[in-house]
Amino acid sequence: MAPQPDAPPVRPDERDWLAAYDPRAYPPIAVCVDIVALTMRHGRLHVLLVHRAAPPYRGSPALPGGFVRAGEEDLGQAAARELAEETGVDPTELHRVHLEQLGSYGSPARDPRMHVVSVAYLAFAPDLPDPRAGGDAASAAWTPVAGPRGGGSGDRAPLHLPGSPPGALPDALAFDHAAILADALDRARAKVEYTPLATAFLEPEFTIPELRAVYEEIWGEPLHAGNFHRKVLSVPGFVVATGRTTTRGGPRGGPRARLYRAGAARTLHPALLRPGTPDDLPDEPPPLD
Repeated sequence: MAPQPDAPPVRPDERDWLAAYDPRAYPPIAVCVDIVALTMRHGRLHVLLVHRAAPPYRGSPALPGGFVRAGEEDLGQAAARELAEETGVDPTELHRVHLEQLGSYGSPARDPRMHVVSVAYLAFAPDLPDPRAGGDAASAAWTPVAGPRGGGSGDRAPLHLPGSPPGALPDALAFDHAAILADALDRARAKVEYTPLATAFLEPEFTIPELRAVYEEIWGEPLHAGNFHRKVLSVPGFVVATGRTTTRGGPRGGPRARLYRAGAARTLHPALLRPGTPDDLPDEPPPLD
């Protein structure tokens, strides 16, 4: 295997040992990447799922992913490649997608073929294009993460695909992808509390109500408009006013809403905690925008 560009040079006293080294003396193990790609489509949180075209789990829904190309790419490069192949995003446009490592999943029984370790990645991006199936996927589709919002309990309908029995899909996901997806959603819900990553689901300029809609969708909770607006503007560096407004007022008329962009903050101080925490503020009338 060719050394990576940043690999340290081989020590002269170990060259003979390395030349005689035989990796076949050890049980085989493979490494793959799986991608939990989340985006907002038509105001709803969606995850990208594929239907597998080949065994194992042929015909089952799964997260997109694939094996790391040995000797050619590192984990981050493999994740970016798989994301571009499955979402249709031009590789040169991946800079607008937030991509971070979620965790590693290495149970010996997670893949019936052999011991395969999966390094899962979480991707956030605004309205991504219609996906295209690649690799061993028969089809790919953006799938709503949950059913319609309830009355504020935080409990939401389970993820499901058309034609699947209600509540059945999480157990039907291939491999251990149901557990990976659950971990990714927990990460997303936590990250928007303490970081400004909710803005990664929006276009470069957005309104406070649009930002609130992202929080409501990820948390599954209706939020008080006035409290949310006040909290967002009280966090230094969270959002920055552009000085512009929307081209028209709300659906019922009224003044045009102010437009904001993401600020320079990387963490939120104070955090925007979910409803029901001690940080919750008393109600007050919502602002006009």
